[in-house]
Amino acid sequence: MSIKHYTREEILEMPKDFRRNFINCLSGYKPVCLCGTINLERQTNLAIISNVLHVGAHPPLIGILLRPHVVERHTVENIDQVGYFTLNNVSEDYYKAAHQTSARYPREESEFKATGLNEFFGERVPAPYVKEASLKMGFRIRERVKITTNATIFMVGQLEEVFLPEEAIGKDGFLFLEKMGSIVSSGLDRYHRADPIARLSYAKTDRPIKEIE
Repeated sequence: MSIKHYTREEILEMPKDFRRNFINCLSGYKPVCLCGTINLERQTNLAIISNVLHVGAHPPLIGILLRPHVVERHTVENIDQVGYFTLNNVSEDYYKAAHQTSARYPREESEFKATGLNEFFGERVPAPYVKEASLKMGFRIRERVKITTNATIFMVGQLEEVFLPEEAIGKDGFLFLEKMGSIVSSGLDRYHRADPIARLSYAKTDRPIKEIE
């Protein structure tokens, strides 16, 4: 395998579309979720996102990174208005519909209706879930941070409720995502099955690593 070397200056000189794909793939495989929101006029929105990050377990926090709010961004605006959002896993059964939510629909046209996905509302979170999703998580916004370097927005949500299959929960709380059909993504438009290799024991200096169930 031959190795290609790029400097920052060479990367900045790449054609825009080439550079966008190149940089988006560098971070590797990413979780892919559908983010459900609603505004004060009860108009729902659904957007596919892959920049999802575990922030903490106590309290339970997950962060999402959203594009700069320099044009109309329904997800950002809805979260700012209502203060809640949902994250829903994507499976092979509806990944094309999930991808279609990235199209620029007008505010009055819900991506749920446009893509054939169905809304589901829980009791604790006013934002809509994806009915088809096997893993549904509802969040209340806790922090909104604007990244000054490029104006992206990092939203930190506190987990308020979660819906998932009981058989996907291990005895120690470990979640078997493959049992929920969750897939992953790379770049902006390639999707992958997430097949497990092994789960390993906690690393210690005085004992060897071993595989665990």
